[in-house]
Amino acid sequence: MPKVTFCGHSCVLFESAAGNAIFDPFLTGNPSASHTPKEIPKLSAILLSHGHGDHVGDAVELSKRDGAPVIATYELASYCESQGAEAVGMNTGGSYDLGWARVKLVQAFHSSSYQTAEGFIYTGMPNGILVTVEGKTVYHLGDTALFSDLGLIARRNGPIAVAFIPIGDHYTMGIEDAVEAWNLIRPSAAVPVHYNTFPPIRQDPDRFAAKVGALGGAVRVLAPGESMEF
Repeated sequence: MPKVTFCGHSCVLFESAAGNAIFDPFLTGNPSASHTPKEIPKLSAILLSHGHGDHVGDAVELSKRDGAPVIATYELASYCESQGAEAVGMNTGGSYDLGWARVKLVQAFHSSSYQTAEGFIYTGMPNGILVTVEGKTVYHLGDTALFSDLGLIARRNGPIAVAFIPIGDHYTMGIEDAVEAWNLIRPSAAVPVHYNTFPPIRQDPDRFAAKVGALGGAVRVLAPGESMEF
């Protein structure tokens, strides 16, 4: 049975008998991180929703360690490759067969750039990421605002077993909009992410869980390091 572990902020470790992947591996420098890069098991893929430093994180180092491809928009994948990573460049709406899982990039509303000593590098469009393995699909929404086509994405790619929904506000949707996002997607389980790492995104995940619960939905509030099977 596949398992996901919330590693803090928006980082999620995905483990299955067929292979392992990690979403947005911001571990080094993350005050809420439950793992160091060395504690992450051998990876088959590294999945990046967009180019901000609190999502790219340790992607290049993990790719070099394991030979695992960074899967992201073409511009972001190309930058990671220039730093020594293995990479698969894609674009919004495209899918990629890993052999053991299928990855699809879908629309998200945010910004996307990577800051270096020389300035900001354009890293393509931001995305949400769908991963399907063993007939089950998880949906990491990335750092998105609310938009109505979340419902279309769920209908076209569902049913969604687990959705990782940002609730932090300020940089992404807040709790009220996250509840509507849940309502559009209707996953079997929702896990709140992208909150409480820094003061501007301080939120109460139990309030999100209560609001979704009142609509008949299920939310798992995972502390950093906590896992769930699905």
